[in-house]
Amino acid sequence: MSLLLHFLRPAAQGFTAGLLLAVAGCGVSSTPESVAVPVSPPSPAQSTLVRSEAGMADVSLAKRSVQPAPGFAPESLPAGYQDEHREQYQALADNPIHSVAEAPVSTFSADVDTGAYANVRRLLNQGRLPPEGAVRLEEMVNYFPYDYALPTDGSPFGVTTELAPSPWNPHTRLLRIGIKASDRAAAELAPANLVFLVDVSGSMDRREGLPLVKSTLKLLVDQLREQDRVSLVVYAGDSRVVLEPTSGREKAKIRTAIDQLTAGGSTAGASGIGLAYQMAQRAFIPKGINRILLATDGDFNVGISDFDSLKQMAVDKRKTGVSLTTLGFGVDNYNEHLMEQLADAGDGNYAYIDNLREARKVLVDQLGSTLAVVAKNVKLQVEFNPAQVSEYRLLGYENRALKREDFSNDKVDAGEIGAGHTVTALYEIVPKGEKGWLEPLRYGNAESASSEKSGELAMLRVRYQLPEGGNSRLIERPIALGSEGKGSDDLRFAAAVAAFSQQLKEGRYTGDFSLKDTEGLARGARGDDPFGLRAEFVQLVELAQSLRTTTASISEPVKGGYN
Repeated sequence: MSLLLHFLRPAAQGFTAGLLLAVAGCGVSSTPESVAVPVSPPSPAQSTLVRSEAGMADVSLAKRSVQPAPGFAPESLPAGYQDEHREQYQALADNPIHSVAEAPVSTFSADVDTGAYANVRRLLNQGRLPPEGAVRLEEMVNYFPYDYALPTDGSPFGVTTELAPSPWNPHTRLLRIGIKASDRAAAELAPANLVFLVDVSGSMDRREGLPLVKSTLKLLVDQLREQDRVSLVVYAGDSRVVLEPTSGREKAKIRTAIDQLTAGGSTAGASGIGLAYQMAQRAFIPKGINRILLATDGDFNVGISDFDSLKQMAVDKRKTGVSLTTLGFGVDNYNEHLMEQLADAGDGNYAYIDNLREARKVLVDQLGSTLAVVAKNVKLQVEFNPAQVSEYRLLGYENRALKREDFSNDKVDAGEIGAGHTVTALYEIVPKGEKGWLEPLRYGNAESASSEKSGELAMLRVRYQLPEGGNSRLIERPIALGSEGKGSDDLRFAAAVAAFSQQLKEGRYTGDFSLKDTEGLARGARGDDPFGLRAEFVQLVELAQSLRTTTASISEPVKGGYN
C-alpha cells in the first residue's frame, strides 16, 4: 500500500487532514534523561488544519462573546510566554528483570490512571511520535475495559488471573492479573461536594484549553443531583471564587458561571489549589464525596511552582478528607509529569482530555469510578514459585514500585480504586527450564519449593483499606499452573497494547515483534468492542507505522523496537 493510502485510511475514520502536513516535519521526541521535552510548534497551516473532535464541537463556544467572571479581570500575558513550546514528562527506566532465586517477591501500588493513553493518542493524531516519557505502559493497558470477575465474598473487588504465551518471545509467558471493583450507578453515589478549579491563565487561551474545559465541566453539571454541591474557583495571576457552593439542582446558575470564564495572565497554580481546598472544607459533607477537579495544562509559573512543594501540598491536604483529581488539557506547555503526580499525591486520579468523547468517558460514562472510592491504599504483591518460574519482569508500574516491607505497612500510601474500576498488571515470566534473559549462576542452587506447592505458579496478595480507614485487609489467591491456550481476547488485546507501549519506547524486550505484528494481534483480539475503543487503538498503531516510516525516510535511523 502506498504511503498516501496509509494516511487516507485513518483520515477517513476521523483523523484530521492536517496530519498530512504535520508528518513531514515530525521526529521522535525522545529525551530519556530530561523531564522537559521540547516540542516543535505547529506551522500556521497546521494550526488551521489540525482540529480535534472536541475542538470542532467547541467552535460555537469559541465564537460566543463572553464576559470575564465576576470580580476576575484577566492580566496581560508576559511577553514571549506562549512562544516557549515545551511539554514536561518524567523519564523512567523500564522495570528490571529479576531472578526468582534471588528476588521471588514483586510489590507495587495499584494505578487506575489513564491519562497517558489519551495524551499519546493526541500526539499521534497531531502527527508526532510521542516522547518516551509520555508512554506509561500500565495507563495504556488500563485505558480499556476488560471482562473481569466481580467480587463475590464481600470484598470491594474480584480477582482474575490468566496465563498465555508471550507474543514477542517464544520462551516466555504472560501472566495477567486483573482486579474489578463493584460498580455503582450515578444515582447511588453518596452526596458530592465538588470544587471545579479552573486554570484561566494565558496558556489556556487556545482551542484545546479553556473552551474544551468549559464544555467538559458542563457535561458533569448535567449529572449533578439536588444533594450535590458545586463551587467554582479560577486562577491566573491570582485566584478568585467565581461560584460559592451551589446545589446541583441550580444547573443554569452553574452553567452561566462556567460560560463567563475567559483566559489571560500568568499561572499562580498553588494559590488556586489552596483556595480550592478552603472551599471544599467550607462545604464539606461528612461521609460524602469531597473532591477537587483541577482542570489545567499544569504550566504553573507564579508563586509556588516547584514540583516537590506542589506535591507536598497535595499530600498535606489529603489528610483533611478532600481528594484531588487532575484533568489535563492543552498542548505545547503541558506539564504531564506534574498532573500525574499531583493526582497520586492527592488521593485522586489523573485523566487527559483531548476531545469531548474522552470528557464524556471520564465524567459521564465512568462518573462512579472517577468520584467514588471503594478501596484505598491498594497494594499488590506476587510471590513466584522457584520450582516453576526462573525469571520475571513487571510490565509498567515503574513509578508505583514498593519495597517488600511496604506491603504490610499501612503508613505507606498507595493507590485508590473507584467504583467499577479495573486494574490490569502483566508479568512476563520465564518458566523453569526455558531460556531466559539472565546468564545462569555457576554456584547458584535455588531451593526447590515443597511438593505440596508444586502445582502453583505464584501467590497473589492484595492488601487494601476501606474508604473510611482502619486496619488494612488482605486477600490471598494462589495462581495455579493450569493449561495454556492462546489466551482470551482480553489477554491478547492487553498484550498488544503492552507491545505497542514498549515499541513506542526503545522496545528492548520485544525482539523482532514489529508494529505490523502488534496491529495484527490487536485486530484479531478486538472481541466485543461496544464503544469502538479497540478499533481506535488499531488505527493508532497503523498511524504510528506511517509516522515511523516517514520519519525513517527523512532522518537517521532511530534505535527502537520497530521493524
